[in-house]
Amino acid sequence: MTKTYQGGVPLAEVVRSGFAESAHRGSIAVLTATGSMLVSAGDIESPIFPRSASKPLQAVGMLRSGLRLADPADLALVCASHHGEQRHVARVAALLAGAGLSPAALRCPPDLPVSEDARTTVLRAGGGRSRLQMNCSGKHTGMLLTCLAAGWPTDGYWRPEHPLQERISAAIEEFTGEPAVAVGVDGCGAPVLSASLTGLATAYLRLVSAEPGSVPRTVADAMRAHPTLVAGTGPTAYDSQFLAAVPGLLVKGGAEGVIAAALLGVGAVAVKVDDGAGRACLPALTAGLRRLGVTASIPPELAEPVVYGGGEPVGAVRALW
Repeated sequence: MTKTYQGGVPLAEVVRSGFAESAHRGSIAVLTATGSMLVSAGDIESPIFPRSASKPLQAVGMLRSGLRLADPADLALVCASHHGEQRHVARVAALLAGAGLSPAALRCPPDLPVSEDARTTVLRAGGGRSRLQMNCSGKHTGMLLTCLAAGWPTDGYWRPEHPLQERISAAIEEFTGEPAVAVGVDGCGAPVLSASLTGLATAYLRLVSAEPGSVPRTVADAMRAHPTLVAGTGPTAYDSQFLAAVPGLLVKGGAEGVIAAALLGVGAVAVKVDDGAGRACLPALTAGLRRLGVTASIPPELAEPVVYGGGEPVGAVRALW
C-alpha cells in the first residue's frame, strides 16, 4: 500500500489588523549545498504530487530523448506554467507551426489565460478558451516535438505507457533518487509522478549543481535566463518574480501548494502546503531561503503577501517558523 502524506505543521498565518485570523499547515525541507538536511518541518518523506514543480525534470527527460530547441527561451517555455500573455501564446504557436503541427495536436485542455489582463483582452475581442492559452501548452508542445525528434508516434503522447512518458518518468526518479510510488493525471492531462519533499529538493539541487552545458544545467540556465516566460509579468507571476529577485535561483511552483527552489553552492528548499493555498508557499519558501543565508532582496509581496481590507493593506501572510 502506498504510504500517504501525513500532513504538516503550522507554516504561515494570516494576520488582519493585528489579529491572526487563520493559519496554513504544511511541510518544508531545506537542504544544504551538499544535500544534507539543514532543517525541516512536517512530513518530508511521504510522497506528494509536485504538480508543475516537476516541469524542469520533465524537460530533462525530453532533452535526453532528442528534443532540440534553437532558442533557450523556448526551453524556458517548455518548463513554464505560463500566464497566457501574448508572448507565451505566440511562441507556442510558432513552435508548433515550425514542426508542421496545429494547436489541435495538443492534449492540454482549452483554457483562458491565467493573467487577468490577458484574459480580459481575449474576452473583449470575443475570444474564448484555447489550448494555446492553457498554462501547460509549452510543456505539451515540448512533448510533441520530442516525439517527432525521437521517431515516436504523437498519438497518445500523454499516456504513461508511451515511450516519451517512460523516459520522463526515468528522469524524475533519477533526480529525486526515489521510485514513484504513485502516478496521477495532472490538470493538463499529462502524468504526474509522486515524490517526497526531500526528493524534490534533492532534484532541484542536482539541476543547479550539474556541469555547465549538461542537459540538467541547460534546463536550469534557460529558466533563469528567461524568467518572464516561466510564468509572466503580472502581479501573480510568482515564479518569475522569485527568479528575477534572487540571482542564480531556480524556482518552480506547482498546484495545490507546492514550490521548490535551489541555488548553486547554497542549497535547496521544497514546500507543500496541506490545504493547497499558494499564498502560504511564498512566505514559507522565503523563510527557507533565509535559513540558507540568502540575503537577496526578495520583494515584500513574496516574503509576506499583503492582506487587504477596503482596498487598503491591513495585514500579511507571515511565516511561522
